[in-house]
Amino acid sequence: MPDSKIPFGKPGLPPNWSPASKQGIGTARNDISRVWFTIANGIVTEVFYPTIDTANIKDLQLLITDGKSFIDEEKRDTVSKIEYLDPKAFGYRITNTAKNGRYRIIKRIITDPSGQSLLIKTSFQAIKGSPSDYQLFVLLSPHVKNKGYENSGRCIHYGDKEYLVAWREDITLACTADAPFKNMSCGYAGYSDGWQDLKDNLKMDWRFHKVDYGHIAMIAEIDSYDFTLVLSFGRNDVEAIVETSKTLKRDYESIEAEYIKGWQEYLARLKDFTREGFDGGRLFYVSAMVLKAHEDKTYKGGVIASLSVPWGEAKSDLDAGGYHLVWPRDLVKAAFGFMAMGDMDAPLNIMEYLRRTQKPDGSWPQNMWLDGRPYWHGVQLDEVAFPLLLARRLNSMGMFKETFYPMVKKAATYLVKHGPITEQERWEENSGFSPSTLAIEIVGLISAAHLAKERGELAEAQYFFEIADYWQTKIEEWTFTDCGCISPEHPEHYQRIASIASEALDMGGTACQVFLPIKNLPSEVMTAPSQCAVVDGGFLELVRYGIRDPKDPHILKTLPVIDKLLKVETPFGPVWNRYNNDGYGEKEDGSPFDGAGIGRAWPLLTGERGMYEFIANGDIDPFLKAMEAFANEGGMIPEQVWDTEDIPEKGLFEGKGTGAATPLVWAHAEYIKLLTSKRDCRGCDIVHEIHKRYVVKKAKSSLTAWKKNKPIKRMKASDTLRIITFAPAILHWSKNNWETVQDDRLLPPGIDLFYIDIPRGTLKSGDVFVFTFYYPIEDAWEGQDYRIEVE
Repeated sequence: MPDSKIPFGKPGLPPNWSPASKQGIGTARNDISRVWFTIANGIVTEVFYPTIDTANIKDLQLLITDGKSFIDEEKRDTVSKIEYLDPKAFGYRITNTAKNGRYRIIKRIITDPSGQSLLIKTSFQAIKGSPSDYQLFVLLSPHVKNKGYENSGRCIHYGDKEYLVAWREDITLACTADAPFKNMSCGYAGYSDGWQDLKDNLKMDWRFHKVDYGHIAMIAEIDSYDFTLVLSFGRNDVEAIVETSKTLKRDYESIEAEYIKGWQEYLARLKDFTREGFDGGRLFYVSAMVLKAHEDKTYKGGVIASLSVPWGEAKSDLDAGGYHLVWPRDLVKAAFGFMAMGDMDAPLNIMEYLRRTQKPDGSWPQNMWLDGRPYWHGVQLDEVAFPLLLARRLNSMGMFKETFYPMVKKAATYLVKHGPITEQERWEENSGFSPSTLAIEIVGLISAAHLAKERGELAEAQYFFEIADYWQTKIEEWTFTDCGCISPEHPEHYQRIASIASEALDMGGTACQVFLPIKNLPSEVMTAPSQCAVVDGGFLELVRYGIRDPKDPHILKTLPVIDKLLKVETPFGPVWNRYNNDGYGEKEDGSPFDGAGIGRAWPLLTGERGMYEFIANGDIDPFLKAMEAFANEGGMIPEQVWDTEDIPEKGLFEGKGTGAATPLVWAHAEYIKLLTSKRDCRGCDIVHEIHKRYVVKKAKSSLTAWKKNKPIKRMKASDTLRIITFAPAILHWSKNNWETVQDDRLLPPGIDLFYIDIPRGTLKSGDVFVFTFYYPIEDAWEGQDYRIEVE
């Protein structure tokens, strides 16, 4: 035993997180308890408090030894079986059986609906020998407030209990049990922690009772084989310890009954989809609970993407956010899932949350903490547009609040100023014209136009309608190629994203000459193929929202291309990759993604394809069956599934989840929408006024537009040319190389921009439209000329 009472090895090994492949998640179905837990490899992993974006431990497990010949770590040395305490509640019965056949551990895991505590009711059963042949140790790895470093802890006695207490800043956790802790210690992970102590000689020799400011681990020997472990939280040690006392004063059975009842009552208020699926409603119940459990209880309407850190075992404190952040896109997808299953309070809360977190310029962060602080700083225009569709749907149900309209107007204004080119598309990697982003931009603008028109803002409504029609008319010109550089037998198809459209190229330039850098690949194979040679399934958004008919020739020409390049047939059904040459996934040998890898197949894309097939009068059932089969033993649908030969030693099996995020809220929402579509015999995503406008009435626009953030170099003589600025300006222009000039004032359409239209017929083929700007407020000229050649 070390002579010093101060643990050695400060600050400890570099911390990481737990695997993202969660078997289960849970929280009480009320707003009182603000504790969430996750389960992976049969043990409790990240536990969140007081908000769903704040993780406070890496894991909590048992160490088992006979003191003579072996020591086992529960998460590595047992085989886990997970069951629900009730099919309609997020409580679990976990049976962990030792790989060496010596013992079995049975745990029941819930939170206290009346407090800030996690409970693990534990029974240790000896298979060989008797329980007294074994010693049990509780091993706790604090990662308070999303950080493995900078944690402090101490082992204390208070009243008649012993506690492991850890803290960082204003969050403290306390761990105790209804049975005594015989010995306790805390140290720096990898050096002076209890696991290092025990594995040395199978005995607990170290007694460190205080550890400061590092990556720490805490241990306690428990003097029982049947006990309830309690992990509680507060702003300080007094609050956390009081919470443990409150919980332990109640009997476990009554707490469990209250916990289960809360979820049962919630599910009873929803639609019944037990007949639409093929598992008796199991995955529907789980999916409904996944969506609700991922909503925060302080920031109502704040729904995070996943209670996990993808490939957490390979991620450090630098990845503190993981997927327990809010993506506005995923948030609105969740809202549509809530609507589909009959929870109408959640979409209203989500709309209010979006109103509160909108940035002054009308956009939203790429992703954010629950309080609205940006995490990543990209701009994704689909995330600006999705809230507009949610607003329109709430309005159609009489649930729209007038306080939402300023948010709608600001977001729509942002879209027309910055669109249609997005800095990042939905895969968060590339800039350009994306069919999927264009689809929701158009839908968002039409939604905003209708809302503006209903409120008498006719100029604003007309402008939104005109830009939506313009972008809709140009979709194929911007994103559809016929170059055949992927497949000679299928030369025509939508591109994943066109970073530059032909109208922005000089005469004679072609879109195939523009290259698209592919992210997340190893440096030795980093590639930048022609933008025409990369495809994804995002173009199907055009059908799902009603912009294109499912039998549109452009759609039908692209389907065989993505099926050839992206479709994977698994033992459980079809699934698709995001795009060809994707690098976001495990490496070839199954090791974790570390910034480079091989993109794997995404079950949510099975849901999206199923929605397309349903709209096209196809059979939705194979897609429902596949999504049910992709779910793991706890019913969690993963972000990605393994799409090649099994690697059992790494837990990778074809058609089953990888180390990416599990569960993924977006995937569960897609499953719920499939069920709704089947039950109601209509496509859940279809926007009927969009379908009527573009598929039935075939609305078109002769508009083409120039603005500094979307310049064009050529146009057709049959087009109306719109010139747009973001400040009051006078257009100074000529069509004959300045031999004659004309000055026209740009006017505002009721929103924060200015424009003028040059009517078709003004310019003829062969003209060169040359122009510049004078800004009267600044009394300044642009200082350069711009040119557009007329074809």
